[in-house]
Amino acid sequence: MDLKFDLTLASNYTSKSQISRVLTESWVKKNSFCPNCNNPYLEQFSNNSPVADFYCKNCSQEYELKSKDGLLSKKIVDGAYHTMINRIEADNNPNFFFLTYDKLNWSVRDFLIIPKHYFVPDFIEKRKPLSENARRAGWTGCNILLDKIPSSGRIFLIKNSEIIDRDLVIEKWKETEFLKSVNQKSRGWLIDILNCVDLIPNRNFRLEDVYKFEAELKLKYPNNHFIKDKIRQQLQVLRDKGVIEFVSRGTYKKKN
Repeated sequence: MDLKFDLTLASNYTSKSQISRVLTESWVKKNSFCPNCNNPYLEQFSNNSPVADFYCKNCSQEYELKSKDGLLSKKIVDGAYHTMINRIEADNNPNFFFLTYDKLNWSVRDFLIIPKHYFVPDFIEKRKPLSENARRAGWTGCNILLDKIPSSGRIFLIKNSEIIDRDLVIEKWKETEFLKSVNQKSRGWLIDILNCVDLIPNRNFRLEDVYKFEAELKLKYPNNHFIKDKIRQQLQVLRDKGVIEFVSRGTYKKKN
């Protein structure tokens, strides 16, 4: 995997956004693969496709690319808010590639994938509508809140300019597949508990450590009067799916 962009591909462009698009999309097409089926090649949709940027001929998974110059940030600017919400709630919503690069030497810093089953509406932040004086007055964009996505749902292919072993990428992808068959309401709870577990500093943790997030979860789910019961239920699901390990009564261990 070559971390350098092929600058000759953008020699006929003057627009900075076009140069960035051509270089990043070309790099992804040449260097990425489908972690779902291990197909070494992804196909590219035609320009301005309303669906996604890439797809796998073998398993039909679709991927949308978001790229930016600089470090990986907590928020990624995206398009229209309602369009994004509709997409992540649809059956054919795409997985997301996030790519950051260093414009000084035109090379990749970070390249990660977030499986589509990790996206819930809570992770999409609604921006302020454009002012009435704007060309698209009233248009409302959104931000993707990367920091809200559990660590298990952020699968790096390249991190800090270091290439991650392909087998490890595929293994981590497979570990996320249990969420595919979970409905969105239940998925939201599982992801919330995964985030709680992420915030516990120790690899081994106790049930009481997760109970400390009860008040925060109560604010999010005010109609649920049995938060501790729900926490135990979700931990059991995560244990059964192999995401966390059961050590002893009331004690668990993070897998990674």
